Amino acid sequence: MSTPSAPLPRYVRLVSHAGSRFRLWWLDKLLRMAVKRAFKHDAEIQFLRDRQAGLDLKLTRIDPEMKTQAIECNGAAAEWITLPESRNEKVIFYIHGGAWMFKFPRLHHAMVASWCRRIRARALMVDYRLAPEFRFPSGVEDVWAAWQWLMAQGIPARDVVIAGDSAGGNLTLVLLHRIRAAGQPMPACAVMLSPFVDFTLSSPSMVTNEKSDPMFTAAAMVGLRHHYITPEDMLSPDASPLFGDFTGLPPLFFQSSASEMLRDDSLRAAERADAAGVNVEVELWANVPHVFQGLQKLSHGKAALERIADFVTRHTDWDRPDPQLPLRQAESTAPMNAGTTVPAA
Repeated sequence: MSTPSAPLPRYVRLVSHAGSRFRLWWLDKLLRMAVKRAFKHDAEIQFLRDRQAGLDLKLTRIDPEMKTQAIECNGAAAEWITLPESRNEKVIFYIHGGAWMFKFPRLHHAMVASWCRRIRARALMVDYRLAPEFRFPSGVEDVWAAWQWLMAQGIPARDVVIAGDSAGGNLTLVLLHRIRAAGQPMPACAVMLSPFVDFTLSSPSMVTNEKSDPMFTAAAMVGLRHHYITPEDMLSPDASPLFGDFTGLPPLFFQSSASEMLRDDSLRAAERADAAGVNVEVELWANVPHVFQGLQKLSHGKAALERIADFVTRHTDWDRPDPQLPLRQAESTAPMNAGTTVPAA
């Protein structure tokens, strides 16, 4: 596992989970062949979309009890996701990832459905417009419109958790900055899975973790980002929320792989949040790929969800999740210095 060379701050934990080593090895090889090789700096977007759609179908099983309902939110497309356990008054405002250019409907439906079941909430997942057909700031405007629509439905902000993965984690922070700037009530808390927060690609792990990351390369990130944004906009907080004002944001929870290229995006954003007095926690998970929480072949996703549910419980006045829905496999976490891991229980 590649870890930061300096001691980690008090709010960062390294997590080791006792999952199947064979499945980790198999997924690493699959992702390197199906994703890393395909993500060339000059790859055709439609080719990548077709490749990702096949991978989405191959790796994901949908919960048969999940129900979805398409809805328009101030002109932005979205879906309600509900499970039998969902409470209408508790909402997960979810923003999916996909490099602002792709969708993984089965993966995100399955992952968010598991959140709804575990946290006993319903989810509003925003289907924001994608690049290159709709470039920056189209996706930002769609997410902002959907948030304004949700608040107009009379649901208190304290009964909403904002969450997102990768590009969706970026948009989660962007949305929080916009809510703060508008002087509106904040959600109860926010959860970000491996967010991409800096379009200048300045995080050290972009270099140090390029070989260990089974999905991305620096050349691919440099080559693909122009489909979404121009250099003139890269420092805008609406594009790179790392450079926004973190003062007054709600409690933030980051989960990232310790060995992925985007690892330090979480660490740098958390550092900014902590300096601004925000309650922040970061988990770096050992030996897993980018957004491992959505890969059903790994038991790590269920273990990570347990940690997410615990964070939501600690920072909301919502009831604890149903004790009849235990997650058997546990993991151990503790603040550690770099290069040290805690073995799973």
